[in-house]
Amino acid sequence: MYNAETFPDAPKSWSLMFDPESNSSYPFALMGDGQVTMGGACAYLNHGYDCTDTEAWKEAVRLLIDTKNRSNFSGFVDGTPSLQQLARGVTHVALSYNGDYLFYRQENPDSFENIKFMIPDEGTEMWVDTMLIPSKAPHPDLAHKFINFILDAKIGAQLSNYNYYASPNAAAQPYLDDILTQPPIQPSEEDMQRLHFTPSLEGEQLQVFQQFWSEVQSR
Repeated sequence: MYNAETFPDAPKSWSLMFDPESNSSYPFALMGDGQVTMGGACAYLNHGYDCTDTEAWKEAVRLLIDTKNRSNFSGFVDGTPSLQQLARGVTHVALSYNGDYLFYRQENPDSFENIKFMIPDEGTEMWVDTMLIPSKAPHPDLAHKFINFILDAKIGAQLSNYNYYASPNAAAQPYLDDILTQPPIQPSEEDMQRLHFTPSLEGEQLQVFQQFWSEVQSR
């Protein structure tokens, strides 16, 4: 998200955060989720948002440490707080989620009049909420009934219309409000090509990543 009054010709790029020439003086925040922020740095460096290569991570770490040390870096801020900071002018660039952005813009259009959403051309995160039943759940039958309830086409659409997030349920599509069938909630086909799921890490690979992210946070 970015302030379009501050950046009227904003590039559709991570450069608003990572390139000092694109933003030399206005405060910006990064997300505290390590994989999201490292993924963004990897994407900006042309390694792909979903990179898992150790050498690519090393480059991303160096970029993030340099970024943190810039005078206009305001800190790590997640989701909803970043939107509130943007609305108050505390920051001018930050990361958040499209559904939260639309919700707050609908709730307070004046404060968000100049706050715009974009998907960087270098790529960023694609994600979907899921419902799981633990293997030792005490009432699995009830859990299945609840999941079936949520997957009902009209109920699923009602949920999306309430929380301003797109529905992954094709049967719910005809019942969605029009605003949920277009950007920023439903990315364009072109933007969809640039979205990637955050890779799952485990074992030694996860340990390496955690060491890198700890280094970013501590330095």
